[in-house]
Formats: sequence, C-alpha cells, structure tokens
Amino acid sequence: VQLQASGGGLVQAGGSLRLSCVASGSAFTITTLVWSRQGWYRQPPGKQRELVAEFSIGGRPTYADSVKDRFTISRDNGKNMVYLEMNSLKPEDTAVYYCNAVSGSRTFWGQGTQVTVSS
Repeated sequence: VQLQASGGGLVQAGGSLRLSCVASGSAFTITTLVWSRQGWYRQPPGKQRELVAEFSIGGRPTYADSVKDRFTISRDNGKNMVYLEMNSLKPEDTAVYYCNAVSGSRTFWGQGTQVTVSS
C-alpha cells in the first residue's frame, strides 16, 4: 500500500489550497486495513516534521493550534482519500506536507507535496 499526496503549489498569503491523499495498491489489502490514524504532517524548511491535522480512532479530527479555524481535514473512506482544505494561508504555512496513515503496527507516509506561501 502506498500513499500519494498531491495538490501543493505556490499561493499568495490569504489564498487557499486543497491537498489530496490517496491510498493505492492491492484493493484487497486496502480493504482489510483498519486505519487508526489518518492525517497530515508538515515539515517547514530547517524544522522538524509536525502534526497538522488528523483523524484518530475516536473519529473527531484534531488540529495543530496554528491551523485551527483555517484548515479542515476530511476523508472519503470509500475512495481511500484524505483531504486537507487550507484557507487563509500564511507564509509560515510554507512546508512540505505529508499524508500519514496508521493501521495496527504499520505506518504509511506519502511522498510529500510542497506548499509555498508568498507574502
């Protein structure tokens, strides 16, 4: 199973982007996975990777304080998709964004998509 992230790009401050993440691979394998976590992380230049938003086993999403009320995570389990709607983007949101999913002891990462916000 692989995660493929897309939707990054260059946007001016105040703009919006929508990131998408799809799980691909064996359809049988995907249907047998029970995701305990599905979410998005980001790694700003020169900094460590940090959690942006995620769904955990309880179902309700959690957000980093820095993105609350601006970003919205959603998912379509029928399509094996997770989305991140990003509004009111700021230059400090510039980072490589990674989708992440956990099933049991297995952790999956997407390849990352660059988001650059110009001032």
